[in-house]
Amino acid sequence: MLRQTINIAEGLGLSTSLLPVLADVDYPEDLSVWQKTMEAEKQTRDQEEPGALISIIIPVINEAAKLPKTLSVAQTGSRIEILVVDGGSQDPTINVAKAFGAKVITSQPGRAYQMNAGATAAIGEILLFLHGDTLLPDGFDHLVRQIMTRPDLSAGAFKLAIDGHSWGLRLVEWGVNWRSQILQMPYGDQALFLKTSLFHKLGGFPDQPIMEDFELVRRLKKLGTIAISPASVVTSDRRWQKLGVLKTTLINQFIILAYTLGVSPETIARWYRRW
Repeated sequence: MLRQTINIAEGLGLSTSLLPVLADVDYPEDLSVWQKTMEAEKQTRDQEEPGALISIIIPVINEAAKLPKTLSVAQTGSRIEILVVDGGSQDPTINVAKAFGAKVITSQPGRAYQMNAGATAAIGEILLFLHGDTLLPDGFDHLVRQIMTRPDLSAGAFKLAIDGHSWGLRLVEWGVNWRSQILQMPYGDQALFLKTSLFHKLGGFPDQPIMEDFELVRRLKKLGTIAISPASVVTSDRRWQKLGVLKTTLINQFIILAYTLGVSPETIARWYRRW
């Protein structure tokens, strides 16, 4: 077919040139060829673009459906390592993570425990905490390194976009991004990132069953500015689909109020599980 196509083109007086030969991915066993190609391209980018190593830490439980796309996007970055911290999945989450070449760590369930375990194993100079159902923006690695050069910063995060078409979700996005910019209070679904040394100096995420990201951000605010990237991560709308936008938003605000008033994280977690 290739020879016939070239002959036809030449017969029409057209000039031709051949691109480098690539391999199709038609069967599961072909994935190894694709992975080797991706690794070679990543090594080339790493050599061309030196910079701080970014450790992307993804806490998961039963995320086999969402994780492939999350990992595919994360792998587009240069000078990164990806650590998937599993909290006891009963689905193929671990196999998916291994298939994408991520380093897999097991931990007791709970985002705080899982993210701390990932941070302990990470070797990067920058830590980026990513939810398993959230996609990083194009060029996230450049944005993170650029933001982290600012001397006044304690941490950074991305704007939030929600994968859904409801007008209510647009209002949620507006509220989240207003809070992040004005109050400097991004939450975990916005891919918080900071220097590894500062994370360990603060003792990592507090060992509590809920509001661990809120508490860490409160501590970081006391140490410097929390920058919000102009680019957005895209997170799944499944939380809002489950109970509806209004009810989910009210529950979230109630939890924040309760925590701010001193209700224990254990009590709040029990309430949250009932919903």
